[in-house]
Amino acid sequence: MTNPVNTNSAGTNKTVLQRFMNIPQPDDKIQVMYIWIDGSGQNLRCKTKTVDEEPHKPEDLGVWNFDGSSTGQAEGGNSDVYIKPVALFRDPFRLGKNKLVLCETYSHDMRPHSTNHRYTCNAVMSTDVVKKIIPWFGIEQEYTLLDRDGHPFGWPKNGYPGPQGPYYCGVGTTKVYGRDVKEAHYRACLYAGVKIAGSNAEVMPAQWEFQIGPCEGINMGDHLWMARFLLHRVAEEFGIAVSLDPKPMVGDWNGAGAHTNYSTEPMRHPGGMEHILSAIEKLSKRHRKHIMCYDVSGGADNARRLTGRHETCSIDEFRAGVAARGASIRIPRHVDEDGYGYLEDRRPASNMDPYQVTEMIIRTTVLNETD
Repeated sequence: MTNPVNTNSAGTNKTVLQRFMNIPQPDDKIQVMYIWIDGSGQNLRCKTKTVDEEPHKPEDLGVWNFDGSSTGQAEGGNSDVYIKPVALFRDPFRLGKNKLVLCETYSHDMRPHSTNHRYTCNAVMSTDVVKKIIPWFGIEQEYTLLDRDGHPFGWPKNGYPGPQGPYYCGVGTTKVYGRDVKEAHYRACLYAGVKIAGSNAEVMPAQWEFQIGPCEGINMGDHLWMARFLLHRVAEEFGIAVSLDPKPMVGDWNGAGAHTNYSTEPMRHPGGMEHILSAIEKLSKRHRKHIMCYDVSGGADNARRLTGRHETCSIDEFRAGVAARGASIRIPRHVDEDGYGYLEDRRPASNMDPYQVTEMIIRTTVLNETD
């Protein structure tokens, strides 16, 4: 029997839907979509409630709950998990006063859930020593578009496209697949208030990248997670799936990463290279610790990607270099010439949790943890 999820019969008529979306919405009835990270550490869930006034900050919204036994976050006998609003965005799908709100998860006793990595990240980012150095992050999120059958979007069904080379930042029907999704996602992020900085086609066909940042502290994780939600939601409109698998296709194809650009106030001013090199030295001494936090599988996913090929450094090595895309840490050429700026950690996988990655970077380079 054919799986209906993998056939066009799973689609709906968007023209019919629009008739209902055009129905006037009462001024005192606002739809707010609560969004949270589920037990997988990489998938997002959402549900909507009606509120009587337009919220202007997360604190204007109440705590809600969901069935954690259906998201890998609770047992059936005690299934309620609470969601607490923490970051508010405009809704690019329902428009008007309607909102999207990113939430933290809390267990039945109102303690941070074990999957709530935002809580510890925020605690670290809120310390006086960290706030003083004003950490900025920018993350380059790579992803792959898939057809309903799980095959890369636009690839021949019984073969492969031509070798890598013409696809990176490419233009033209034979070089880029799925640009409509990328463009729609970009505009949705801008409307929502997500700090999207740019986008481009990547080395493997059907692979794309968008950049979020610069964001200070906890905002990096909030904005990247909301951008990921918007990407999945936009692709849903096109009947296309999004994969954050770090190595979606075996063979001579690039993997997908989430290169993390990082700087502190001292790094961003003349003489900052001294602080950049100091941070790199500290990062080198905790390589394995970082690798374990740089994907959702404790390093197992990245082992398929960080092979020393396809613009990566081997997972078993740590190397830093100027303009070196085969390094663990890259110092951009212009940063080396200026003598200040930022560094790029190229190790994080595409499915990493930005809360864990940014927290680990701060713990190593600012709080000087060495365990």
